[in-house]
Amino acid sequence: MPWTDGQKLQSGKYTIEQVLGEGGLGITYLARDNNWQQVVIKTLNNTVQRRPNFAKFQQDFLNEAIKLAKCSHPHIVQINEVIQEEGLWCMVMEYIDGEDLASFVENQGVLPEEKALCYIQQIGEALTVVHNSGLLHRDIKPQNIMVRSGKTEAVLIDFGIAREFTPNLTQTHTQMLSDGFAPIEQYDKRAKRGAYTDVYALAATLYSLLTGEVPTIAPLRAIGTLLEEPKAINPGVSDKVNQAILKGMELKPENRPQSMQEWLALLHTEFAPTPVNLSPPISGVSVDYSKLDGLLAAGKWKQADEETKAILLKVSSRETKGYLNNEAILKFPCQDLLTINQLWVKYSNGRFGFSVQKHIWQSVGGKPGEFNGEHWIRFGERVGWRSTRHHQILLASWTTREWSYYSQIKFTLDAPEGHLPRIWDEWRGGLEVSAIALRFVSCDT
Repeated sequence: MPWTDGQKLQSGKYTIEQVLGEGGLGITYLARDNNWQQVVIKTLNNTVQRRPNFAKFQQDFLNEAIKLAKCSHPHIVQINEVIQEEGLWCMVMEYIDGEDLASFVENQGVLPEEKALCYIQQIGEALTVVHNSGLLHRDIKPQNIMVRSGKTEAVLIDFGIAREFTPNLTQTHTQMLSDGFAPIEQYDKRAKRGAYTDVYALAATLYSLLTGEVPTIAPLRAIGTLLEEPKAINPGVSDKVNQAILKGMELKPENRPQSMQEWLALLHTEFAPTPVNLSPPISGVSVDYSKLDGLLAAGKWKQADEETKAILLKVSSRETKGYLNNEAILKFPCQDLLTINQLWVKYSNGRFGFSVQKHIWQSVGGKPGEFNGEHWIRFGERVGWRSTRHHQILLASWTTREWSYYSQIKFTLDAPEGHLPRIWDEWRGGLEVSAIALRFVSCDT
């Protein structure tokens, strides 16, 4: 029997308020803890409990709950704890005050492309963490993405059919899916799955956010029904995004991007190189830029990064301190800041530079001169300054997304956009990147 309103769990720690929803495998409750904070509790539903292989479902649910609890990311619903009640394993999760994207589109119409891309980027970064933990979500759709009230923050919820996977290994999977968002391989219990399975669903989600329609289901496409291009439904969709959606929704798995980051890269706006004519480079405080110019021209990115930091400290008279603070950044001579940036932009063909980082900072929701921890994490994910760390204690192992060491920075031209210069550390970096963005605003005006 489902739990009823007012029922106490865990010796009174949680009180059930109502059923929020029920799917093919799970049932979700709204509850309050003994501090009167709302939480969500999810467990297997009565139908699953009556199955002869219920014990196997329980074990899978427990294993995946533990894995998900270790997938810490600002755009993944937070799992507070895993509990057992009346023989049932349950996940206790944060309650998100907000609206799911399906309801938003139904009530207010399609999203502007910029806002849709912001949400998709956030969820894509979250899914990268999920995939690095060896899990697939398998049910990405607008209904399973919440937007926090009053914020531009999307959160991926409902991991009810998430499963462990080994890339391209044939495994038996439960055939739970959402028509229109599920790729063709989810209709075959024995088909190979991989990150590309969730890529299809996220691309289909973007399709729906921009068109207001559910895409043609995969089995119909497999027998010849065409998928109407999103741009044909909504002419406001850019060519770049239109093509990225279609690529992510390729019917054959091998034709899709094979990782979430690979697909997200198709959505990114390329930064056009800033025209520069620096011969010789200009300084407002008699700094010699010939060494930096030569290092960048030769593609010696690591040495150029070190030289950039040395110049910034010298110009700011903070060589003995070894780092810049906000005051020094906001007083940094505009002519020198623009010169350093233009050199990086010029020799990287618009890929690296402070102006590129400023653009990315703003694209993830950051405001010049205002630090926000979540925006800093998003920025770090976008520019490739965060990486997966593997941990193991006895038989327990897990992965986390953390700030990369300087030794892990990629000093090559194929590094992510905005990856260089990398002169900041993770502790002060968010403050400094936002301050540099603010200084650029003042220098450009």
